[in-house]
Amino acid sequence: MTAYPQVKSDPYAWPFDGRFTPADTALIIIDMQRDFCDVDGWVGQHGADPAPMRAVVEPIRAVLGRMRELGFPIIHTREGHRPDLADLNDNKRWRSAREGAEIGTAGPCGRMLTRGEPGWEIVPELTPAAGEPVIDKPGKGAFYATDLEQILHARGIRNLIFTGVTTDCCVHTTMRDANDRGFECMLLDDCCAASLAHNHQAILKFTKMGDGLFGTVGTSAQLFEALA
Repeated sequence: MTAYPQVKSDPYAWPFDGRFTPADTALIIIDMQRDFCDVDGWVGQHGADPAPMRAVVEPIRAVLGRMRELGFPIIHTREGHRPDLADLNDNKRWRSAREGAEIGTAGPCGRMLTRGEPGWEIVPELTPAAGEPVIDKPGKGAFYATDLEQILHARGIRNLIFTGVTTDCCVHTTMRDANDRGFECMLLDDCCAASLAHNHQAILKFTKMGDGLFGTVGTSAQLFEALA
């Protein structure tokens, strides 16, 4: 199996211990759903700007296409709650109502952040291929109340490349959890977004502090250079 050289990421070349291969490295695409990327979705309905999230669709699609070609495992996540909302805690429901977009209520894309509704679906440009696991999660982090860790261990994955939305919530919650579990993590700057640019930049800074406390930050161009 082809081994690829380290990515020239910041603050250190990733992965820290040398080369990576499709046998030990997975691409994680976090929550690229209509509820986060479309103006009619949950983000737009509570008054935030989904344009930054929509802007990373094409960079992610480029990375996804290349890593599929090379045989890397791809894992997608979706945030959403059971139709009966039994997994929606009171505080999260209360907060979403205060923002004017109560989870589970009807919006232009169906019931907001609810499994099975149009807004819950992944945007068509990034539709999962057959065999690519989709992790359905009720919270911010993709390890909470899911089988993500079991899937990664079963496949021998130790390196994770993070893309998706939002940088300051679900992406970094998952990345921090992965770091604590011993996975070697890299976040792709141009393949992640938050509705507020300064929040995105803050997460990049937090990731790199302490010589890579939570991992490294790279770009799709740096990844493509290594894959070449």
